[in-house]
Amino acid sequence: MTLSELLTFGTASSGITFIIVYGKIFNKIRPTSGWLGKLFSCTLCTGFWVGAFLCGINDYTELFSFEHTVANYLLCGGIGSTFSYAFDAVLGDNGFKIEHTHL
Repeated sequence: MTLSELLTFGTASSGITFIIVYGKIFNKIRPTSGWLGKLFSCTLCTGFWVGAFLCGINDYTELFSFEHTVANYLLCGGIGSTFSYAFDAVLGDNGFKIEHTHL
């Protein structure tokens, strides 16, 4: 995997994750309670499954390519989860999140 593929994969995972977790279009169908509610409100959790899903459909895109192995599904899930969580920690609806803490 090249750096370009890694960044493309991570950005795609994050974008899809943000749409699933925060997109208004899914407000009426997104679960809000139980374990599915927890899953669909967590960028770390949803990012993992989005990454694994993208690994599964990589034969249908030229943006990145992986062999279909259990290890690759786990690694792609981890990459998707990491990028999604990092972007969620840094970005918000109003741009970069800036927190001021006082000692």
